[in-house]
Amino acid sequence: MKTVQMTLDEDLVKAVDKAAKRLGTSRSSFAREALRSALKKVRTSALERKHRAGYEHKPVKRGEFDGWENEQAWGDA
Repeated sequence: MKTVQMTLDEDLVKAVDKAAKRLGTSRSSFAREALRSALKKVRTSALERKHRAGYEHKPVKRGEFDGWENEQAWGDA
């Protein structure tokens, strides 16, 4: 692990410390998990933009997926 120095607002530090205490963890552990979560969100957003761009470049054609309608499983309704 690498130690890093960060500058944070006092109110943010207090809120993080309070949340970490409530969760029974340390400030560092809380921050690591928050950063992992933020990175996951960034990756997901990038994939969604890529997906959207693909459909903008090559839109679905009318009837393209009609043959799959009978394959859908919606569970017991």
